[in-house]
Amino acid sequence: MGTKAKTFDCVEMKHRAQEKLRAEYEARREEFSSYSDFLAATINEDPWQRQLWQKISPPAEGQAAGMQRTP
Repeated sequence: MGTKAKTFDCVEMKHRAQEKLRAEYEARREEFSSYSDFLAATINEDPWQRQLWQKISPPAEGQAAGMQRTP
């Protein structure tokens, strides 16, 4: 039983996503006091990301601002 050949590069895909996110942060830098605040706002702006975070977020203690679970 052989392995199936990949049709994409996971590492390259991750790098592209990070570059895109970093470019958006640089463009909107004046709106946020930190990169962490930017990430929290980005999560809260997108319904899919917000829903995912609600499912996987850590307990309330130590959460980044804006990343709290909603009841």
